[in-house]
Amino acid sequence: MYSTLLLDISGKIATLTLNRPDKRNAISAAMISDLQSALDAIEKSHARVGILTGSGKAFSAGMDLEMLAAIAQQSPTENQDDSRRMAKMFRRIWSFSKPLIAAVNGAALAGGCGIATLCDFTLAIPEAKFGYTEVKIGFLPAIVSVFLTRQIGEKRTRDLLLTGRIIEAAEAKEMGLINEIVAPEKLMDRAKELADILIAASPSSLTRAKRLLTTAAAASVDADLERAVLENARIRCTPDFQEGLASFLEKRKPVWRGDPE
Repeated sequence: MYSTLLLDISGKIATLTLNRPDKRNAISAAMISDLQSALDAIEKSHARVGILTGSGKAFSAGMDLEMLAAIAQQSPTENQDDSRRMAKMFRRIWSFSKPLIAAVNGAALAGGCGIATLCDFTLAIPEAKFGYTEVKIGFLPAIVSVFLTRQIGEKRTRDLLLTGRIIEAAEAKEMGLINEIVAPEKLMDRAKELADILIAASPSSLTRAKRLLTTAAAASVDADLERAVLENARIRCTPDFQEGLASFLEKRKPVWRGDPE
């Protein structure tokens, strides 16, 4: 049913596994579509809690190289449509009606970091790494910035987004990006233990609490997302994005030209 992930619904727990281990679970157009469909399926099912994890050694290394290369050939309209699809996916995770637990089994970078940290709870192994590396390839983490400033504050958001640095799980926990650090062999057990705690609570209360939190911020989030979508699309037309992408694919140091504006 899904080409990029696995969905298992057992009892009241739905486990969703990003399943492109050979690509470090990189985000593709197909994965964005599969994630939306899988979340719809969980929402309609008897499952009360969702656990989101990755197969192989990474949680998700960010956008797929083939998708990045395709972006460079797209028209401005196509770039806006593509940005909106990405924004819709992140907003769906953020506003999902049932509790979501991310069990981060390895690197969660760029868009993968967004998927991991937009869940209600984020558990990670000590070796997991987090970061938004877009500035290193002339790209812009516009969409995730909308949520990140609300999660960890503007100063820390500036640190991560402007430097593009990758941080260890311990620093991610100190920043408030993740909730717990768990030994690799106990990661899924701990996620299920947390799921059981949530299942024991009133389903009506959890649904209403999530809706209350989302509704309170929805108007400003949506307005900020629209601006972010436009900025995300615009930067794709700049010389620095073209150069950053080319240098990344060619494994060489970029030669930046700067913004023509």
